[in-house]
Amino acid sequence: MSDYVLAHTEAPDQVMAGLIAETAAMPNANMQIAPDQAAFMSLLVRAVDARRAIEIGTFTGLSALAVARALPADGSLLCLDISAEWTAIGRRYWERAGVSDRIELRVGPAAETLAALPEEPTYDIAFVDADKTGYDGYVEGLYPRMQTNALVLLDNTLRGSRVLGGTETSPDDEAVIALNDALIADPRWETVLLPIADGLTLLRKR
Repeated sequence: MSDYVLAHTEAPDQVMAGLIAETAAMPNANMQIAPDQAAFMSLLVRAVDARRAIEIGTFTGLSALAVARALPADGSLLCLDISAEWTAIGRRYWERAGVSDRIELRVGPAAETLAALPEEPTYDIAFVDADKTGYDGYVEGLYPRMQTNALVLLDNTLRGSRVLGGTETSPDDEAVIALNDALIADPRWETVLLPIADGLTLLRKR
């Protein structure tokens, strides 16, 4: 199924393929988003005509590259991540892709960086792929900073199907299970959970 999906989805270009390959050789390569998810995110950014984007959890920069490339020339992406080492890999590929001028990277605890941002509706789209126990706090922190009708994308919301129950779960799994249940009952958001990769939840701010 995965091969068929990839064969019928916009393929990564040389720069993106290089980043995917370099990250795949790392011990924690499973933290990288899937190529089809990257293609979907680029399409979504273009479809909603996003200009201001924010990302919580950048890793080696594939999601940031997918988003930044889809932004207009005067668009901007703010990336929050705790690792200077991992994001340094992303910086090289952002430069090669010609989008480094659209990306601002702030290294440090994302919750603190987010809390320090003005509580003004600024962003059109957000992507969260960081510590799962922090997701609820990130969603709350993003809410006042998103425009009306803005989208927030949450990664790994299926947790390898462990959200369905019946298997041993971790604190990360339990945090996502609780968040999934809370979001579908939260009137502030229109919520759709898509079975893309390991689950991608789309929230639209009402």
